[in-house]
Amino acid sequence: AAAGDPTAGFAVQSSYTVAQLKAMAAEIVGSGQFQCFSNIVDHESTWNYLAVNPSSGAYGLVQALPGSKMATVAADWQTNPATQIKWGLNYMNTTYGSPCQAWAFWQVHHAY
Repeated sequence: AAAGDPTAGFAVQSSYTVAQLKAMAAEIVGSGQFQCFSNIVDHESTWNYLAVNPSSGAYGLVQALPGSKMATVAADWQTNPATQIKWGLNYMNTTYGSPCQAWAFWQVHHAY
């Protein structure tokens, strides 16, 4: 991984526990925004990084639609939760200003 890459240091595993995924997200997202990020992931995928919405095809922890959008972070978006977390954090920051602002939106609209 390139220097300064937030996914560096996260070796891809064949499976992850929810605790491992939350620890990874806490490290990438940062403590101030982690709970809001976690709330969204709880609702979107219950921390299943392989989750696929059968009707829309939304994919992964943050239910990106289409999931292939996450390739802007890395080609391993289907199997690397760190890639999904990095993409989700960037999406929340870009679209809403922060994960907590995205969570505030989610609570009103039940989607983000």
